[in-house]
Amino acid sequence: MNNRLLGLIAALIATSIFGFNHTIAKALMPTFISPSALLYARVLGAFILFWIIGLFFKHEFIEKKDRIRLILCAIFGMSLNMITSLKGLELSTPINSSIISTTSPIIIFIISIILIKEKISKQKYIGVTIGFIGTILLILFNNKVVVNAPNIKLGNLILFANSISYGLYYVLVKPLAGKYSMITLMKWLFLISIIINAPIGLVEFANIKWEGFDTSAIVNLSYVIICTTFLVYLLNLFALRNLKATTVGMFIYFQPIIAILYAIYMGADRLSLLDITSVTMVFIGVYLVSKNPVKQ
Repeated sequence: MNNRLLGLIAALIATSIFGFNHTIAKALMPTFISPSALLYARVLGAFILFWIIGLFFKHEFIEKKDRIRLILCAIFGMSLNMITSLKGLELSTPINSSIISTTSPIIIFIISIILIKEKISKQKYIGVTIGFIGTILLILFNNKVVVNAPNIKLGNLILFANSISYGLYYVLVKPLAGKYSMITLMKWLFLISIIINAPIGLVEFANIKWEGFDTSAIVNLSYVIICTTFLVYLLNLFALRNLKATTVGMFIYFQPIIAILYAIYMGADRLSLLDITSVTMVFIGVYLVSKNPVKQ
């Protein structure tokens, strides 16, 4: 089996993990654990796992000039990104969460345009517009009633803030990713995240009533920590080493498909006409933003 095929398999598994996570993480909150406590469990678990695996890799020194950027990456990528994802998911639904998270390439593109002042092509401008319209429709006009989704509109708005936070993280971490190994970055990012997330989740994490966890909840929590927060980074790293970044990026289209099918199968959500309309518009928008325009 060649490395390209292994890379494709790794990218597909990583996307699938994210797709399943929308329903699995939702099942934990708020019955077993609060979003803040789950946030701290994720960063603490990932910190331990990355530092253990880091023992088998060459040690790298983070240069002084890169440390402020590293802290900003931890704030946007391992604090704001995670808490808005979890809180939005608690208030909204797995399907909405998966659709809105797919807008990340559009957000990343817009942030890049703002920072580097690059001219935007007509094709990408249309893509951004269509993608945003699809997202706004989902945020403003989603009136479906789902058990364990107390405030869908507010949750969708928080999920959109999550996409913005992830976009900022991606743009900030990109120069570091070209300079240091992914293991080195994840080790230090999650170490910093333990400190900056302490005011948000440490108390609630310490007060988790573990005796109330049944087998299903333990399995779900283990999945969120080991698979979603740790394993996905390793799989994406392997995929990026063996495939073009654009190829890996195309797998984002599979995430909402897997998430929608799994959420419906588990009875955690139901698909509406608005969901179908929104995800179609977001797909079109992401495709136009990601695709290089045809040269005349």
